[in-house]
Amino acid sequence: MFARSKFFLTFIVAMSLMLGACQGTSQAGKEVSVDGGSYRVVSVQELQTMLESKDFVMVNVHIPWQGDIPQTDLRLAYDQIGENLDQLPPEKDAKILVYCLTSGMAKKAIATLLAEGYTNLWMLDGGTTVWEEAGLSLEGKP
Repeated sequence: MFARSKFFLTFIVAMSLMLGACQGTSQAGKEVSVDGGSYRVVSVQELQTMLESKDFVMVNVHIPWQGDIPQTDLRLAYDQIGENLDQLPPEKDAKILVYCLTSGMAKKAIATLLAEGYTNLWMLDGGTTVWEEAGLSLEGKP
């Protein structure tokens, strides 16, 4: 009886480790579904990793402007992003990450971009607030 229990426990532990390893290789961020599509939410740590081999356009959509995360490409007000699509990549599947102070304005910008047909959207969860809480600095902070 003990041998069977030990085998079962070993099997469960091995399966848990294998599943954990598979999850570790998944794409960064958590997918969020909203009306009009979906986007991915990333943590500060995930964004830092993404910035090491940056392959996306990063947009600060917060107003009033209060500083940028390093490697920010554009500042576009969340409520005017639809009028400034010419500053974004023309490819609707281009990877675009938006952020603001806490995520509220970024979510509104994401909704506009989804309505415009963009499909590869990302957002920093908690915005520059969590960035600074993690001990990281903003560029040009007034």
